Amino acid sequence: MFKFFLCSTAKQAAALAACLEEHRTLYNAALEHRRTAYRKAGVAVRYGEQSADLKHIRADDPGGQGRWSFSSQQATLRRLDKAYRAFFDRVKAGRTPGFPRFKGRGSFDTVEWPKDGDGCRWHSQPEHPTATYVRLQGIGHVRVHQHRRVLGTVKTISVKREGARWFVVLSCDEVPAHPLPATGAVAGIDMGVAWLATTSDGDHLDNQRHLATSASRLAAAQRDLAGKKRGSTRRRKAVARVAALHAKVRRQRLDSAHKAALALVRGYDVIVHEALNVAGMTRRAAPKPDGEGGYLPNGQSAKSGLNKSILDAGWSAFLTILSHKAESAGRQLIAVNPANTSRTCSRCGHCAKDNRVSQAVFRCTGCWHEAHADVNARSTS
Repeated sequence: MFKFFLCSTAKQAAALAACLEEHRTLYNAALEHRRTAYRKAGVAVRYGEQSADLKHIRADDPGGQGRWSFSSQQATLRRLDKAYRAFFDRVKAGRTPGFPRFKGRGSFDTVEWPKDGDGCRWHSQPEHPTATYVRLQGIGHVRVHQHRRVLGTVKTISVKREGARWFVVLSCDEVPAHPLPATGAVAGIDMGVAWLATTSDGDHLDNQRHLATSASRLAAAQRDLAGKKRGSTRRRKAVARVAALHAKVRRQRLDSAHKAALALVRGYDVIVHEALNVAGMTRRAAPKPDGEGGYLPNGQSAKSGLNKSILDAGWSAFLTILSHKAESAGRQLIAVNPANTSRTCSRCGHCAKDNRVSQAVFRCTGCWHEAHADVNARSTS
């Protein structure tokens, strides 16, 4: 996947915003259609029926829905259909269902063109000597800040809004791998908060804590936003400032994750990590009713701080990036069950709760082996 900044003009940015808004409207209208049909007639509307209705929708609204690519609108309807299928899969699995919701302006930020050449064209002006352009139906040729070479064959093209910025995202097939020379080294890594990761060799990867670093600026921006009148121009600018700060934190976190993952991939042939359920680890603590209409303390106040630190470290993003880099470099990445790895001695195998003296210290109560807790956990895996 390749992501590039769009150097759009003011007119093109307005057209991109209109395109995104029309696709959001289409998504919400299709969702309302499904809900109403089932509520009033007990009829389940499928993707095929809604896709067939697109022709009439476009004909009735030539200055709105009719301006955009038919294929991109079908992709938006497939996005809704995917949300419905995921809902029913969760129901069958006995998990919390989470019915598909209407999309507000802040929760719909991407439009996809499923095929290069169908309503869009990557590198649409190949004769240009220095610049790269992408052509989008209804928008025109938009200049792209292409900072690296695109490998493989472009399959799908998406446009994504992040704050006030627009990006083009390319999904490619047949991307060639670039195997790295073998090192003969094997390592286990332990994810943490004090350090992003600790290897079984005792090396630490720094946790930059980007959100904590920007906390004061974010708090000031949020206070400024809270004092603005809803619907005002000043409030829109305040919202944009908050969004820009969060976007910067996200870019910093991804940059750190890429660098840390690359260091591991270059240094080891086999990397073992814990199969962490980050969503479950950062879930709110379950309430404890006291039987009298109230609730007992459940430790959520303390847990919320840990949850915030885990999410700031970006474990899920790091492990995803590490997986992609390992595959491209020909490295082997192995996920293991994390149960009791922090309590088990890497020397004698003795497992006990008392082995973990503190967050950083491990001291086996069986053989008295002592080590950094994260290093011991990785050696155990």
